[in-house]
Amino acid sequence: MDRRGKLIDGLDLQTAVGVEIGALCNPILTKADAAVIYVDYADADTLRRHYHGNPHVDPAKIVETDVIWGAKTLKESLNREIDFVIASHVVEHVPDLVAWLNELHSVLSPSGEIRLAVPDRRFTFDFLRRETQLAEVLAAHLTHPRAPQPYFILDYFLNAIPIDAMAAWRGDIHAENLSRTADVRRTLERAKNALETGVYCDAHCWVFTPYSFATLMEQLAAAGLVSLSCEQFFDTERDTIEFFVALRPCEDRARVVDSWRRMAETCNVEAPDTAESTAISDLTNQLSMATEALAATQADVERLQQTLNVTEARLQNALKTIESIHHSSSWRVTEPLRKMKTTLNRRASR
Repeated sequence: MDRRGKLIDGLDLQTAVGVEIGALCNPILTKADAAVIYVDYADADTLRRHYHGNPHVDPAKIVETDVIWGAKTLKESLNREIDFVIASHVVEHVPDLVAWLNELHSVLSPSGEIRLAVPDRRFTFDFLRRETQLAEVLAAHLTHPRAPQPYFILDYFLNAIPIDAMAAWRGDIHAENLSRTADVRRTLERAKNALETGVYCDAHCWVFTPYSFATLMEQLAAAGLVSLSCEQFFDTERDTIEFFVALRPCEDRARVVDSWRRMAETCNVEAPDTAESTAISDLTNQLSMATEALAATQADVERLQQTLNVTEARLQNALKTIESIHHSSSWRVTEPLRKMKTTLNRRASR
């Protein structure tokens, strides 16, 4: 199933009315596909100016914004109930994750669903960033920000770094070999400007893997902060950078918690090649150490053999010398004297 199929699987596009958030120039659904309402934080002209010169966004193809979601809540902005919400690579941008999820929940029909496509940190420019922790989400929720706050702007721009997703899947990319290239002073000015003027500075506020996302949602559900269960999950496939989750309103807290726990149990904690790469790396290191030890042992053996050869040569020379002395005429002439000395020594010792 392709990525579009994962996002719309099971939706009744003939009768349902839905919302797509942040469609920009590449909507999952067109107006011809379904009764879809395009929601964004600004009108299309503002978005076109913002993305002018961005190689990944064609400003001319940005869809017209039907509803602006910013100062008002989504329910106030839409003023109607809808059957589904699609958000592809949006959840990581929202400044208040708990409020955002609950605002989506507030506009859904009882059987409505939220469909998310979420970038996987392990294969994106968030590679060097730490996965989002519960405390960070709760801290943001306390202040209810409507735009990314300075900490997230700083963390994103200081630590984001382009990587090759295919190389990451092969296990060829390691954090210790990557260098951050961000201009610290420029990044600080960007965050300061957002703080002082309230200007919206787009950034990845949240960083996920499938496992960390499921674990975080389980914690939020257990605390009663969200009432959305995991109804469907597509793990990050090899050589891709994203995973897909379908969420549905549910007031049974135990069921909601269990749904996220089951997602955590089924997802890949590590990229498939990571474990293999680690095992191969370990075996390679062990082989290298064994080879070095063998080389050292061989060197010791060679040194011992050389010492043995020298000693043996000296012994042979000494034996030859003794043999020649035994056969010399002086040795035979002095033999009676040696015997007499031996006898006297024995008598003296009595």
